[in-house]
Amino acid sequence: MLQNARIVIADDHPLVRGALREAVSGAVAGAEIVECGDLNQLTTALDESGEADLVLLDLAMPGVRGFSGLLYLRAQHPDVPVVVVSGNEDRDVIRRCIDFGASGYVPKTTDIVGMRQAFRDILDGKTWTPPDVDLSTPADKDTTDIMRRLATLTPQQVRVLMMLSEGLLNKQIAYELSVSEATVKAHVSAILQKLDVDSRTQAVIAASKIEGNWHGAKITE
Repeated sequence: MLQNARIVIADDHPLVRGALREAVSGAVAGAEIVECGDLNQLTTALDESGEADLVLLDLAMPGVRGFSGLLYLRAQHPDVPVVVVSGNEDRDVIRRCIDFGASGYVPKTTDIVGMRQAFRDILDGKTWTPPDVDLSTPADKDTTDIMRRLATLTPQQVRVLMMLSEGLLNKQIAYELSVSEATVKAHVSAILQKLDVDSRTQAVIAASKIEGNWHGAKITE
């Protein structure tokens, strides 16, 4: 297992970050721990301070909708192992996180001893999920197809799709990403093509089919 590993904790709740810091400190001697409260802080930590040896990612924090944070990290930083640490214990959600490239899924209800062992296993190159989760049963064909298509999106396309799901207009997305409206339109066109849909509405609906956290997303044509 790595010594002096650089581990990034991404969760918007300070108490949760504190608990995860304690678990990491007890699992990895001399670990450098970086804490982030939203996706922007996380991307800055990875882009400006060098790659991490492990990212602990919550599924629900500012800038993240459902699997979008995981999709973004896997596209932008494919060599960085990501373990999802979430309060969601739905077996389908766990399975899909692993299918999207997570190195592990640790429920927040896991005791500190179990968390420490999970982090050690993942840093040793293993995949960790709760012992009672069966990953052998394949997802249905429609879900598998949507997941495959979503996995082809670039990091910026993932962020644009996240903002479409929040109901933002092209000009609002352009402002948030500091790009031109023409660039946003190009991203939207690419998203529609990759997801094999005809409209922004259909793109958001397609993404919503694979994870409950996407349901109820605002749709703006």
